[in-house]
Amino acid sequence: MREAHWVHLPELRAILALLEGEEGRTRIVGGLVRDTILDLPHAVSDIDIATELLPNDVTERAREAGIAVYPTGIDHGTVTLRHGTVVAEVTTLRQDVETDGRHAIVRFGTDWVADASRRDFTLNALYADMDGALFDPLGGLGDCIDARVRFIGDPAQRIAEDGLRVYRFFRFSASHGRETFDPDGLEACAAVVGKLGHLSAERIGHEIKRMLGLPHVASTLRKMVQIGILDLPETVVAALRSYEWQVGEPVLSARLALILEDADAGELQARWRLSNEDIGSATNLRAAADLVARMRLHEAVYRYPGLAKDALDVAAVRAGWGEAGKMAVREKLIAVEERDFPLTGDDLVGHGLPPGPALGRELKRLERLWIESEFALDRDELLSKVEKT
Repeated sequence: MREAHWVHLPELRAILALLEGEEGRTRIVGGLVRDTILDLPHAVSDIDIATELLPNDVTERAREAGIAVYPTGIDHGTVTLRHGTVVAEVTTLRQDVETDGRHAIVRFGTDWVADASRRDFTLNALYADMDGALFDPLGGLGDCIDARVRFIGDPAQRIAEDGLRVYRFFRFSASHGRETFDPDGLEACAAVVGKLGHLSAERIGHEIKRMLGLPHVASTLRKMVQIGILDLPETVVAALRSYEWQVGEPVLSARLALILEDADAGELQARWRLSNEDIGSATNLRAAADLVARMRLHEAVYRYPGLAKDALDVAAVRAGWGEAGKMAVREKLIAVEERDFPLTGDDLVGHGLPPGPALGRELKRLERLWIESEFALDRDELLSKVEKT
C-alpha cells in the first residue's frame, strides 16, 4: 500500500505526523485500508484514524496546528478533523467495559490488539501507518482478500454489543463479500430475529439506504427476508432482482420506487427514516414509470424531466418487458425532447380570460391538449383553442 494515493496526501500526512504517526502511536484503520487492499474507491473525506492519544490531546494539537476540529463523539473518544479535502474521525484506542447492545461504556488505552478485538469484522480491523505499511493484529488480511465477512471472535457476542451489526453484516456481505454469508455470522443474526426492537429507525434506515445504493444487493435482501430480519414481499424481492439484472448502475430511487409497489410512502419513510428528498424522488420516479408503462411518453418527459432513463428501467421491470420490448420503448423515448409548456396564465389573461379558478382549469385543459399533440401545438395554435365560456 506504500504507493496508494492517500499515502502522499500532504494534509493526511500532516494529521498523522501531528499525532505521532511516525512513532507508531497513530494509524489509519478500517475502510480506507480495506478498500485500498481491494483496489476499491474510497473518499478521503471519510477516513478513520486510531490513536493512543487522548481526545483532549488530539483536540489541542489540531487547534494549535490550525486544523479544524469538531467534538463529534468525544464521550466515546472521537473527534473529527478537517484539513483541506481530508476529513478524518480520530478515535482513541478503546476496549468495551460494559454494553447493553446500544451504547457501550469504554475505557481508553494503548493496546492495539484490544482495540482491534472490539471491532465488528476482521476485514475492518486492518490498520496502516502513515507510509502505508500494513498492521494486521487479528489476521484479517486473508478474509479481506478472499471476500469473507467474518465477525471478530464470537458473532453472538459482537451482536450483543451492538445489534446494528446484524444489518452491517448483511451490508458488508453485499459490498465486500460477493453476497455470500459466513455460516456462523448468519446463524447469529438469525438467532436475534425479533430481538432488535431497541434499535432506532434512524440507525436501521441508514444501513438499509446504504444497502439499496450498492451495485448488487438483491440476493442479500432475499436472505434477510428469509431469516426474518427484513419484511418485503417476494414479489418486491423478485422485482429488485430483475431490476439489478437489467441495469448497469442501479440507483437508490429506482429500488425505492419498486419497493413502493407494495408499501405506503409515508409508512416506508417512517420505517426507515427516509428524507423527504429520498421518498419524493422515489414517488416521482414511480409516477413517471407508470406513464412510460402506459406509453404516455411525452407526458412522462414533460412532468418528470430528467427521469426518463430510470423510469424506463422501473417500467420494464414492473411490466415484465423483454430486452427487445424495452429497446423499442427506449428508441421512442429518446426521440422525445424535453420542452416547456408554451402558455402561462398571463397569456390567457391577455387573451381575455379573467383571473380565477376558471382560468386555471382552462390552462390545464390546454396543457392536456398540448401533451396529447406530442408538443406539436405552438403558442398561437393553443390560444386559438381557448374557450372563454
